[in-house]
Amino acid sequence: MAERVFITGGAGFIGSHFTDRLLGDPTVRRVTVYDNFSSGREWHIQGHLEDRRFQVERGDLRDAERLGSAVKGHNLVIHLASNPDIARAATEPAVDFDQGTLLTHLVLEAMRKAPGARRILYASGSGVYGDLGEIAAHEDHGPLNPISTYGASKLAGEAMISSYCHMFGFSGCVFRFANVVGPRQTHGVGLDFVRRLAQDPETLRILGDGKQSKSYIHVSDVVEAALLANDKAESAYNVYNVATEDYVSVSEIADLAVECLGLPPGSTSFRFTGGSRGWEGDIPVVRMNTARIRALGWSNSMTSREALQASMRALVDQQSEEA
Repeated sequence: MAERVFITGGAGFIGSHFTDRLLGDPTVRRVTVYDNFSSGREWHIQGHLEDRRFQVERGDLRDAERLGSAVKGHNLVIHLASNPDIARAATEPAVDFDQGTLLTHLVLEAMRKAPGARRILYASGSGVYGDLGEIAAHEDHGPLNPISTYGASKLAGEAMISSYCHMFGFSGCVFRFANVVGPRQTHGVGLDFVRRLAQDPETLRILGDGKQSKSYIHVSDVVEAALLANDKAESAYNVYNVATEDYVSVSEIADLAVECLGLPPGSTSFRFTGGSRGWEGDIPVVRMNTARIRALGWSNSMTSREALQASMRALVDQQSEEA
């Protein structure tokens, strides 16, 4: 475990769970969250404000001077800051460059100029593989042909990290996550379904044909996979798929949302927009081979279904508290 950790996007969904986990480890001496709070939330990290090891830097990664100053003194960077809404690029094509590729470059440059900041963990995603259907992609699969700007941005980030590892003495781990779910989630199909059903329990509009089938992994399993790889990875540059070994369809997620809200079975009418994709750039079927991360000793504690249920129940509980 690194002693001094810098987390970009640390007040966001995944970042705040990394913060919780790291500050629960007495060997960690410092955790700095760097966030512009565009999608991160203050309440995600509020419980740590009295911890002397914890620091919050409110700033934009595009502020190179501030970023460079903030990253000094850390020996591990966990880079999570990116566009959290994958479908947004369908109407704003530049968003994944502006909030993805560019930010990764700026983080790497800040690290290069900061003494000691030579280790990076990077949140990539399954979108780098493109549309492979039922093929279970392994990390060395090629060629990689993303069909969304989000996937392209993540792949560009991976390439830049690889180059900095080889050119500037960095070391790093790239994690191609399945769909991450859990408490504090800000975007995602299960979240959308719960919110819509809370407003109109009789009708639920579902993008596509409902047959889209993917792995959903709980955020706690993602955090454990990344920290385990950080401790055990031996080469300078490592790539890991992180996913469950089961899959859930969008129609099944809709049924789970109905169940989590306690609505009578069959009381909600599902209206499908049609087509195999939920939006342009969506990959309807995603399969990933996870043998590499499992060889390190990692295993997921929840199935896709269990992870989705936990995520949606957390949202229902949150809505009840806010009501």
